[in-house]
Amino acid sequence: MQRVRGVDTTPEMAVRRALHAHGYRFRLHDRTLMGRPDIVMKSRRTVIFIHGCFWHRHQGCRFASNPKTRQEFWQTKFRSNIARDQRAYSDLAARGWTIHVVWECEVKQGTYLQPLLTVLEQQSVSIGKSSSPAHKQES
Repeated sequence: MQRVRGVDTTPEMAVRRALHAHGYRFRLHDRTLMGRPDIVMKSRRTVIFIHGCFWHRHQGCRFASNPKTRQEFWQTKFRSNIARDQRAYSDLAARGWTIHVVWECEVKQGTYLQPLLTVLEQQSVSIGKSSSPAHKQES
């Protein structure tokens, strides 16, 4: 587990690049928020977690496989990861944050971007801002 990175993972970098290319600006890994979200958009009160399917047990995903050795250790580890995630989501929601989770498999398949952009666009309209980032102009 020494080689498992907590920040700047490949899926995280892909999501960050895509959001930035669409004109969104954000902060990274805010330690003042529970769960230390991967992406924080304070002006929108939105946090984005980019979760690995294996570590965070994405239901129905083929990447959420179970190791064959030390099964008791791994089940305990996975349960504690899920419980920690739920505590973070509850705390953030209680403080008025919108939470969006992007899964590693969605990034690999390229299916994460449109739902994420849709949520962000809807938020822009609901909080009275323009429906797109300021410098994003398409013809």
